[in-house]
Amino acid sequence: MVERGESETDWEAVKAMTNAEVEAAIASDPDEAGREIDWSKAVFHPESRKKPMTIRLDADVLAFFQGQGRGYQTRINAVLRAYMEHARK
Repeated sequence: MVERGESETDWEAVKAMTNAEVEAAIASDPDEAGREIDWSKAVFHPESRKKPMTIRLDADVLAFFQGQGRGYQTRINAVLRAYMEHARK
């Protein structure tokens, strides 16, 4: 019986294997089935400075921005930022 923390792996045999042999051994291991991860569609989401909140807007104001399509919240934020920066001067 193997003690906890001990390995049954024959590391000398592993060191003697070629990369192709290692890949073949991994591919034939039933514990590895389905573990291949496709990172090609991964998206990095940098930490957002935006804070989620609820805001009440007049219906026509909201309709105007939503009518411009996707990104309407970003445009509302840009208008509010421009107002804030102007007011700070």
